[in-house]
Amino acid sequence: MADTLSITLAQLNQSVGDIAGNAAAMLAARERARAAGADLIVFPEMQLIGYPPEDLVLKPALIERAAQELQRMAQATADGATAMLVGSVFVRDGNLHNGVALLDSGKVAEVRLKHELPNYGTFDEMRLFQPGPLPEPVVFKGVMIGLPICEDIWHPDVCRHLADFGAELLICINGSPYEIDKDTLRIDGVAKRRAVDTGLPLAYLNRVGGQDELVFDGASFVVNGDGSLAVQMADWTEQEVTTRWTRTDIGWRCEAGEIAPLADHPEDIYCAMVMALRDYVDRNRFPGVVLGLSGGIDSAICAAIAADALGPERVWCVMLPSRFTSQESLDLATGCAEMIGCRYDTIPIAPAVGAFDTMLEGSFADRAVDLTEENIQSRIRGVTLMALSNKFGPMLLTTGNKSEMSVGYATIYGDMAGGYNPLKDAYKMTVFAISRWRNRNKPKIGLGPDGPVMPDGIITRPPSAELRPDQKDEDSLPPYPVLDAILLGLVEHDKSVDQLVAEGFERDTVVRIERLLHLAEYKRRQAPPGVKLGSRNFGRDRRYPITHAFRTA
Repeated sequence: MADTLSITLAQLNQSVGDIAGNAAAMLAARERARAAGADLIVFPEMQLIGYPPEDLVLKPALIERAAQELQRMAQATADGATAMLVGSVFVRDGNLHNGVALLDSGKVAEVRLKHELPNYGTFDEMRLFQPGPLPEPVVFKGVMIGLPICEDIWHPDVCRHLADFGAELLICINGSPYEIDKDTLRIDGVAKRRAVDTGLPLAYLNRVGGQDELVFDGASFVVNGDGSLAVQMADWTEQEVTTRWTRTDIGWRCEAGEIAPLADHPEDIYCAMVMALRDYVDRNRFPGVVLGLSGGIDSAICAAIAADALGPERVWCVMLPSRFTSQESLDLATGCAEMIGCRYDTIPIAPAVGAFDTMLEGSFADRAVDLTEENIQSRIRGVTLMALSNKFGPMLLTTGNKSEMSVGYATIYGDMAGGYNPLKDAYKMTVFAISRWRNRNKPKIGLGPDGPVMPDGIITRPPSAELRPDQKDEDSLPPYPVLDAILLGLVEHDKSVDQLVAEGFERDTVVRIERLLHLAEYKRRQAPPGVKLGSRNFGRDRRYPITHAFRTA
């Protein structure tokens, strides 16, 4: 029976469906752990197949390949050195399970299945998996180790069951997506409670990296049985840390290690955008991105995010001026591109606008100029940018924020055109906050310039689409501080009109915003994906019918 253990926590990225690539990365990490003298190396939830796999996991060929690769990985442990804990999918009695395997001495020594399956918000695991039974500990080097999986520690039953059956320490593998303030919730609201409740130390291992609308921040940690934080791994980066464990008179304890500082607000939001975009572009094999740079704050911060994600050399900004574009916008856009250090071109849209005016003059002869002509300008810009994307290969980046998308203040097939939107879950006031922050700081994972990324005038000028003379966003919308507060209540918290009026908002304004929110659902269904930041994003978290008649007032 061992009195000491060395356990390497491998906080790694992964690629969904790249089973061979994920396995190779894990085996390489095992070699590094063996060199560090580790008895055991632990990998995040479903590290072998990637998380979340969605319906890809229902393909029999994927399940078969994962099983074969797991056996191949197990054979690597025949050298008697470092064992592995590997998350994957498992079939038991014809049912599909999310589980973890202990690979030791050349074989799959043990398998434990996830008991609590999350089925809310981002998660719909009950659609794919069956819950496993309450797990019993595995025995490794004479030590009883409990292996709860992610959601298993968000409820008390699994950890209590493991403790009752003799577990001496807990190792929890996770695929826990980033969400504002979630790192604090994981440690203080969940892990410490399970540790103190059972009296057992708990190692919490999370993955890092982007997967479509989700991004994972890492920030793995270890808490001892008294609730004290022993190890805090970094956020937003791959990291392997070998932790040292000792059997004491009062049970197992992890030796104190590095306590890495975690990103504060709004750097955490900015890092989420950067990492999500980087992995999306790279894994889908785009050479870079192209975007329309208008001289406004949304496109400017998207250009900065892209430069920090990919490097300025992979970012192409295009100004598409109309007759309504001010000289100030032209100057600010030029200045922004120069500060970022990216490619910058100007393509006036006046010839195309004139062609459309001529083409439609007969059909529009008896109608006054209205929103239609504004939208034509936006759609010309979308077509132009898509043409550049098609011709040269970079993905078109969409730049609309959550405030605009909530109320439909965007042109479908126009400024909504593109493959990915870093701002999809960022309200306008968040856009202002991260822009001010980025002009004073560089993110820890950024590849862009060290200094400011946009002229101050972009941040301070009133937002405008510049689709008609002297246009301002507030001509059509409430001031953004008011709009965002109302939307936070309607979208994130499902409040009624009456509840928001009771909080001090004007009834007519709230009624109008609720109406616009529901009417714009059809646009959001056709919008490109974008990284989840808050508790309820448009997409995985909030699924409303396009056609419905319910209103709260």
